[in-house]
Amino acid sequence: MINRNAVSRFPISWISTLYMAEGLPYFAVNVLAVILYTRMGVGLKEMAFFTGWLYLPWVIKPFWSSFVDIFSTKRHWILTMQFLITLTFAAVAFLLPLPFFFASTLAVFWVMAFFSATHDIAADGFYMLALTDHQQAAYSGWRNTFYRIGSLIGQGGLVYMAGKLEESYSDVTRAWATTFLIMSLFFLLIFLYHTQVLPKPAEDRNMTRRSAGEIWKEFGATFATFFTKRHIFTALLFMLFYRFGEALMLKVSAPFMLEPVSEGGLGLTTADVGIINGTVGVIALLAGGIIGGLCISIGGLKKWLWPMALSLTLPCGIYCWLAMTQPSSLIAINIGIGIEQFGYGFGFTAFMLYLIYFCEGPFKTSHYAFCTAFMALGMMLPGMAAGWVFEQVSTLQIFHSATPGYVNYFWLVMLCSVTTYIVCALVKIDPEFGKSKKSGLQSDGTAD
Repeated sequence: MINRNAVSRFPISWISTLYMAEGLPYFAVNVLAVILYTRMGVGLKEMAFFTGWLYLPWVIKPFWSSFVDIFSTKRHWILTMQFLITLTFAAVAFLLPLPFFFASTLAVFWVMAFFSATHDIAADGFYMLALTDHQQAAYSGWRNTFYRIGSLIGQGGLVYMAGKLEESYSDVTRAWATTFLIMSLFFLLIFLYHTQVLPKPAEDRNMTRRSAGEIWKEFGATFATFFTKRHIFTALLFMLFYRFGEALMLKVSAPFMLEPVSEGGLGLTTADVGIINGTVGVIALLAGGIIGGLCISIGGLKKWLWPMALSLTLPCGIYCWLAMTQPSSLIAINIGIGIEQFGYGFGFTAFMLYLIYFCEGPFKTSHYAFCTAFMALGMMLPGMAAGWVFEQVSTLQIFHSATPGYVNYFWLVMLCSVTTYIVCALVKIDPEFGKSKKSGLQSDGTAD
């Protein structure tokens, strides 16, 4: 039973900042780093390959999640990781002006990614320990909303600020170093705030009485039962390839927006990209997720799987249009990205709900962690190869274009999206799953 005396009187006072703190470093590692290196002049091939490795901690985090459960308390893990993330933000700021900035900041981002993944484990566990079952359900929408606010800050606010500082300083390096220093100070404030407001649930305790052998035995049991589940092969294919087109797109979309028109890009400023991705993009993404959740709650996952697969893939054609026409109108670009992000949010709902469906049964929490690891792997590998693939197709005169690079690449992404339809045809889903409250899906289209 939850010790109610240990539960904060106003849980939203710490849930809001905790889940912003969960989202911010994730988007800093996987989105900000891409824009930063593009603005610092790092080549697309090198940038995509090395930043692709930054997904690795989220791929392998199930292998150390048990140790977070056992050693020390979730509260201690949260505070320690937040303090260390604060230091890594500051380290990026101080390393950027140095000649070897790429290798050194990349190493720091990789360490930050491990801290962030560990923070995710501790924060999600703490949420369940500090709240009653009723409170967990009541605040789930708030939790997901503030995580998305972290996305809004990470993809929008910080990028916009960096862009404005670029204009003010006329120095890209100084602008981004200042941005990361401000981010470090902001995270320090979150850390100090949490030292005061995070509750101390009685169940959040050190469990080192368990031996290492017991830990590995339990992990082995969950590992074995996961890979012996029915339809495991088709499920893994679905996890790895449902988002294949998106994974190829992710590392190239920001450079495409920032590249000069003469080189096939849209010639946008850093501040423009911050507004487009961080406001219009995030709002459209949330809207797609909310509507997707409502649709599945009415008709079920099986009924909506194919419409959502089409929604995920067909809007990628927006980038083909942008690359072929290179519009100068910010309104047109915002509308295009808004449509693409809405489609992604709507289509991604089916993916997350399928993970919940596949994990039903014993060890569902641990099995869900394995599913999210394969989800991260499905994003990591194509992302690493994206720069190399771009170089291979960038000079082919398939379409009549003076700068065929991005045009060719985005049409290739559309072609590769056929993998989404193949894996949708392979999976087996109960027609009743997802209807009403059975799925555990919240009104914002995200999982409990």
